[in-house]
Amino acid sequence: MAYSRGRCLLQYWLDYRGISQAEFARRSGYSKRIVSHWCNDERKMSVEAMYTAAVILGIKMEQLYMWQITVE
Repeated sequence: MAYSRGRCLLQYWLDYRGISQAEFARRSGYSKRIVSHWCNDERKMSVEAMYTAAVILGIKMEQLYMWQITVE
């Protein structure tokens, strides 16, 4: 069994917590542009970015993406 990241849920969590992309960028130290790419599912977050986002949002890293399961 293997897992792969599906759709990014960062924008969902930002909306849920009432945090704008700009505010998240300020808090995380990442650029507004890269945060926008993540929120629009144009790029995958690094493990370090996922950890940073999880701490800021008060969630588990796994909650930042929809996960797809492949059974071999």
